[in-house]
Amino acid sequence: HLGRVRSTYRMSRVRLPFCAAQQRHSVTATVSKMAGADGDDSLYPIAVLIDELRNEDVQLRLNSIKKLSTIALALGVERTRTELLPFLTDTIYDEDEVLLALAEQLGNFTMLVGGPEYVHCLLPPLESLATVEETVVRDKAVESLRKISQEHSPVDLEVHFEPLVKRLASGDWFTSRTSACGLFSVCYPRVSSTVKAEIRQHFRTLCSDDTPMVRRAAASKLGEFAKVLELDYVKSDIISLFTALASDEQDSVRLLAVEACVSIATLLPQEDLETLVMPTLRQAAEDKSWRVRYMVADKFSELQKAVGPEITKNDLVPAFQNLLKDCEAEVRAAAANKVKEFCENLPEDNREQIIMTHILPCVKELVSDTNQHVKSALASVIMGLSTILGKDNTIEHLLPLFLAQLKDECPEVRLNIISNLDCVNEVIGIRQLSQSLLPAIVELAEDAKWRVRLAIIEYMPLLAGQLGVEFFDEKLNTLCMAWLIDHVYAIREAATCNLMKLVEKFGAEWAQNTIVPKVLGMANDPNYLHRMTTLFCINALSEACGQEITTKQMLPVVLKMSNDQVANVRFNVAKSLQKIGPVLDSNALQTEVKPVLEKLATDTDMDVKYFAQEAISVLALA
Repeated sequence: HLGRVRSTYRMSRVRLPFCAAQQRHSVTATVSKMAGADGDDSLYPIAVLIDELRNEDVQLRLNSIKKLSTIALALGVERTRTELLPFLTDTIYDEDEVLLALAEQLGNFTMLVGGPEYVHCLLPPLESLATVEETVVRDKAVESLRKISQEHSPVDLEVHFEPLVKRLASGDWFTSRTSACGLFSVCYPRVSSTVKAEIRQHFRTLCSDDTPMVRRAAASKLGEFAKVLELDYVKSDIISLFTALASDEQDSVRLLAVEACVSIATLLPQEDLETLVMPTLRQAAEDKSWRVRYMVADKFSELQKAVGPEITKNDLVPAFQNLLKDCEAEVRAAAANKVKEFCENLPEDNREQIIMTHILPCVKELVSDTNQHVKSALASVIMGLSTILGKDNTIEHLLPLFLAQLKDECPEVRLNIISNLDCVNEVIGIRQLSQSLLPAIVELAEDAKWRVRLAIIEYMPLLAGQLGVEFFDEKLNTLCMAWLIDHVYAIREAATCNLMKLVEKFGAEWAQNTIVPKVLGMANDPNYLHRMTTLFCINALSEACGQEITTKQMLPVVLKMSNDQVANVRFNVAKSLQKIGPVLDSNALQTEVKPVLEKLATDTDMDVKYFAQEAISVLALA
């Protein structure tokens, strides 16, 4: 049955072929006449573009649609209105990507049809596009219609735009009715009170439409529509619609009503919230569908700000506790993600008491949750509680939780704790964590998943700054050097950048004594990839270490490697010399670098030659 319906629907979109051909011939003939009359060959490509609009090749049609503004400019505003737009409207049946491009183009066509005075000429093709089967095309058509609605005068809006919205809202196919939902809010503020009443009636009708897709579209635009309505109508119309949609049989409609709840709550006076919004919100927080509860958890901070401190204390705190204890892991994870934000937004006078009494017990349970996504979500925000609760509470209540998560079997949990250490460092100092921190860092540094290893490398400069140079040298230096010979290139590359940031943090003298000797020692490694890593490290460190260290310690190693048997190493020597050249003095460039580059420029390998010649040119040594 659905197949027959779709087939019938598609057939209804096809225009009679001779009309399209006739229209195309008219437009093409117009351009050809213009070209002939003026003797202007430049207009023939325009005629070709117009012909391509009906070419069998989809890519040609797509290219032509994307150049529609060029065609319109060549035709002029009058012919664009009288010939091109009717032609486009008559040939609207096409591949989805062509229609998508057309819908986007028409949104920028105002000046090409003669400005705001004639913008209504764009409505027929966009109306057709707003009824097609493909969602992305409809959405783009609605986006363009919303855009050009702003360019209509109030009179034109009532004469041309508002009737279009009514036609879409009362269309036979659900596609047109879903599109109409996105257009009410843009025309409502600028029309007369009589028309406003009609628009409200149409929106009410769509909110109770038989098709779930239409109700879903109406629910998604309910908050937006509420914002442009007068407060009396928000109370009389929107609240009843909101309550109905929040009780819809389809959970996909109910969860969208939760989103609207945020907008509606911000519009109503505080005294009306308890009676008009809160019963529905309480119902949503305990909905039988986990998707609806998930949406409540996801929007919880926004809802909290919208309803204010008093309702938060009485209603939202118990609701949040229930979401943190939800039977579905997805809901618990969404709520866990909001713990820090929720606690921050609590009223200051009793924030600490609410957290310690109501929120922290739930958080303690989540630390040992059976689902790793829940634990990971919590680990990404839990450190932020330390700045809210202060030093004593952090040491007594939060520190044991941090330590437990640092020993968690899931690498993402440990990583999320380490990535947020700066919050704890501000409150209690990182030394409290250092004994548990080290084993966690070592395990992550050696994790089988290279992305986990990569993530911990990125946090190493931050850790180094917080732990201090002595702790770093004693416990973490060996790890940083081990990453330089990792079997994954991305890790070796990140480890090189890491060294540069560490030198910037700890200084050139530390680098000279601790890092540089180990890096240069890799130049004799039997694995050519490790020898290349030496060159990459020198490239990164030369500027941070300065001229003296680069000239006396690094340059001799680079020059020696120019005799390497592997061509990849030799051309990287040329690239390294080009990179460190600006750090060296002119004497070293002329007496040491130039001869080596000239030798490499005559190498048997083409790549070595190329990079050597490029270095000679860049360093002006020719």
